[in-house]
Amino acid sequence: MWRLRRAAVACEVCQSLVKHSPGIKGNLPLQKLHLVSRSIYHSRHPTLKLQRFQLRTSFQQFSSLTNLPLRKLKLSPIKYGYQPRRNFWPARLAARLLKLRYLILGSAVGGGYTAKKTFDQWKDLIPDLSDYKWIVPDIVWEIDEYIDFEKIRKALPNSEDLAKLTPDFDKIVESLSLLKDFFTTGHKLVSEVVGASDLLLLLGSPGETAFRATDHGSESDKHYKKGLLGELILLQQQIQEHEEEARRAAGQYSTSYAQQKRKLKYQRILERLEKENKELRKLVLQKDDKGIHHRKLKKSLIDMYSEVLDVLSDYDASYNTQDHLPRVVVVGDQSAGKTSVLEMIAQARIFPRGSGEMMTRSPVKVTLSEGPHHVALFKDSSREFDLTKEEDLAALRHEIELRMRKNVKEGCTVSPETISLNVKGPGLQRMVLVDLPGVINTVTSGMAPDTKETIFSISKAYMQNPNAIILCIQDGSVDAERSIVTDLVSQMDPHGRRTIFVLTKVDLAEKNVASPSRIQQIIEGKLFPMKALGYFAVVTGKGNSSESIEAIKEYEEEFFQNSKLLKTSMLKAHQVTTRNLSLAVSDCFWKMVRESVEQQADSFKATRFNLETEWKNNYPRLRELDRNELFEKAKNEILDEVISLSQVTPKHWEEILQQSLWERVSTHVIENIYLPAAQTMNSGTFNTTVDIKLKQWTDKQLPNKAVEVAWETLQEEFSRFMTEPKGKEHDDIFDKLKEAVKEESIKRHKWNDFAEDSLRVIQHNALEDRSISDKQQWDAAIYFMEEALQARLKDTENAIENMIGPDWKKRWLYWKNRTQEQCVHNETKNELEKMLKCNEEHPAYLASDEITTVRKNLESRGVEVDPSLIKDTWHQVYRRHFLKTALNHCNLCRRGFYYYQRHFVDSELECNDVVLFWRIQRMLAITANTLRQQLTNTEVRRLEKNVKEVLEDFAEDSQKKVKLLTGKRVQLAEDLKKVREIQEKLDAFIEALHQEK
Repeated sequence: MWRLRRAAVACEVCQSLVKHSPGIKGNLPLQKLHLVSRSIYHSRHPTLKLQRFQLRTSFQQFSSLTNLPLRKLKLSPIKYGYQPRRNFWPARLAARLLKLRYLILGSAVGGGYTAKKTFDQWKDLIPDLSDYKWIVPDIVWEIDEYIDFEKIRKALPNSEDLAKLTPDFDKIVESLSLLKDFFTTGHKLVSEVVGASDLLLLLGSPGETAFRATDHGSESDKHYKKGLLGELILLQQQIQEHEEEARRAAGQYSTSYAQQKRKLKYQRILERLEKENKELRKLVLQKDDKGIHHRKLKKSLIDMYSEVLDVLSDYDASYNTQDHLPRVVVVGDQSAGKTSVLEMIAQARIFPRGSGEMMTRSPVKVTLSEGPHHVALFKDSSREFDLTKEEDLAALRHEIELRMRKNVKEGCTVSPETISLNVKGPGLQRMVLVDLPGVINTVTSGMAPDTKETIFSISKAYMQNPNAIILCIQDGSVDAERSIVTDLVSQMDPHGRRTIFVLTKVDLAEKNVASPSRIQQIIEGKLFPMKALGYFAVVTGKGNSSESIEAIKEYEEEFFQNSKLLKTSMLKAHQVTTRNLSLAVSDCFWKMVRESVEQQADSFKATRFNLETEWKNNYPRLRELDRNELFEKAKNEILDEVISLSQVTPKHWEEILQQSLWERVSTHVIENIYLPAAQTMNSGTFNTTVDIKLKQWTDKQLPNKAVEVAWETLQEEFSRFMTEPKGKEHDDIFDKLKEAVKEESIKRHKWNDFAEDSLRVIQHNALEDRSISDKQQWDAAIYFMEEALQARLKDTENAIENMIGPDWKKRWLYWKNRTQEQCVHNETKNELEKMLKCNEEHPAYLASDEITTVRKNLESRGVEVDPSLIKDTWHQVYRRHFLKTALNHCNLCRRGFYYYQRHFVDSELECNDVVLFWRIQRMLAITANTLRQQLTNTEVRRLEKNVKEVLEDFAEDSQKKVKLLTGKRVQLAEDLKKVREIQEKLDAFIEALHQEK
């Protein structure tokens, strides 16, 4: 208690000290004082005990104030507990300095954070240019790998050399003074004036500034210099006018030999540069092909156009929409060299050849385009043929020959079906050419009689296209009068607006023709009535089939370089070589494409509108599904039906199998097992006969019959699911396809070979069992036996009725009569029934004396019968008698289970036949269960696999789909699909064409 009072007194003293201290203004709470100040002014506060201890410890370590002697202070007389303030100014100073340091440090940290935040905001405002990095080609980033910058830097001049190259203004002033003297003395040294004028023009404003800086003459000198500059400009214009006059004069004499030679020289330089450009483009395309440029390249124009033509070749609508898109049609007489010209344009020996034999048997569409590698591939194949390798060239020629022979039908020589081939390579001119079979004059042996007419019709079909470019090939080594193709071309294009005439084998023509002017007449079109856009002369080699394209090119250039046709100006330089021919044909082709493609697109738009209108009117609620889409829909339905086949319940399978198997084997069981055994005299012989016959039947026939029944049951269920109508959703357009799939699947399906062996063991064990365990099984066996016997009795009754004819009721009610043979059978039946009544236990066969007795009895009544007729009638009569007796025995055996179970021997009630039918019934149930397991576990899955394989085969066979999916609806949908596809491809091609333009 005294401690608390003492602390309270101390607190009052501190409060008074704070209030009246001259060093503190206002009431400052103790919690807001600095730590050092609290220790000074309120050292005895209980809450600052821990802080005081820490401060004191540090104070003793770092200050010497603790060693100072403390003075005794007197309390103030005014108030109780007053103590004067101690003067600790070093501590206060240190506290202020520490506070200043923290302020500076905090300001630095805060300013740095603010600067960083501002920098991040500015950085976020800058757009991200990494997405536009693709604009710059990848080769720019790798340019240091191809260019040696260090070598270029060393080759550049240094600063001293550049200083030497700068103009000397003193010399310029001196040159100007010379110009002044020149104009005053009579215009001497014209060349120096021209050089000075060039200097002035090159220097421009800097020279003009230097001129002003160095010349401070009078105003007259300035006007003189301006006039001098004007005279220099007029002089330069006069020189340019003279040069233009010289050029025009040179152009007027361009047909001279010297000018022709100069043009050939320039052309060779141009070809050399084009060859180098071709190699450079090939390298660039190869680098691009290897992935240096990762951007996806657009499809080339010629490839897009070729796809349009491929679709059009399959289009055959009945709306008079004709294909009028341009292509280059190559026609000529047989062996005129048209295939060789085409190979020179394609720069590869790609076509089969033969000496005098027809090799082109069907049209070949060749699409030429530029690419990094010289390759060829067919439209319907992914294999690429490398045209730089001889083995690939041979394989390509062989493949073309095989395709031609495949297209030619039996009994024909040529075919109108087109073979589509794409050829790519560096430097190839983009165009589409169609090589047609050569026109013949006479049908030789081995050809079809209509070969000539067929070739004419194929050629006319391609040439009658108003936008087709006709490349007419004429053999220059033969007489022009023997040509057939020129008359045909003149008929199709009488004005020559789309025909290009090509004279081949000019080297042979120049050698053999006596008058070179005749070749000039051919080239100029004066010898034929045919007109053309252009006339060209080419050389297609020396006649050696193994000659390469490069060798032919060198030979062609060498020939025309030394040819008299050029030296005597009969031919112009741009009219020779296949190179100039391909350039001209390509230019003409693209010009025709640009002029006609939009018109063709409009015609297909009109056709599309007509087809869509017809579909809306005829099939308003049906989707427009083409043949492939319909096949996919039918495929899904068939697979669903196969899957539903696996969902058939086991009970349903077993009931169908058991019933079908009994229908198949019931005749054998009753005729070959039951009836022979029933003829025995006692039960032991009956059981022995039954066991022997059952064993033989199980070993030889029963397993095979069971498998056949199971396979037929599977077929019936599969057919039921396939042909079962689906209500309103049923589409009869799929019926033919489903039937074909069902038949082909069943034909391919084969039952497991090991099924019969396992069945044989199971059936043999089931038939050996004779123990009937309960009354329910006994009654079931009796019921099964009665059904079987009643069915046989009914069949027997029908057979007897057919044998003897209608009875008296039918004769009176339906006015029917018996035939003579039926009357004889009826009399014989009545006689045999009398015999059975006398002896109901008669055996199954008649004795010979009994047959004689029956025959004599009938003869006594005037009925002549044959012994065989008596036997046949007896068989049916006895069979009916036996079945009725067996049915009566079944009724007696209903109460025989008690005797059977107790093993009683009662001669009046022996039910061995019931046991036999129980054994048959149990065998049928076990066999049905085994077959059901085989069906559900194995055979249904195998059938499903076969169905999938059949559907896949049908999907790849377009002819099969055309045969199985037919009708107006299918054809209309096919036409719509093709027209839309053509229109879309044409629109894309036109857009790309405009972009390129």
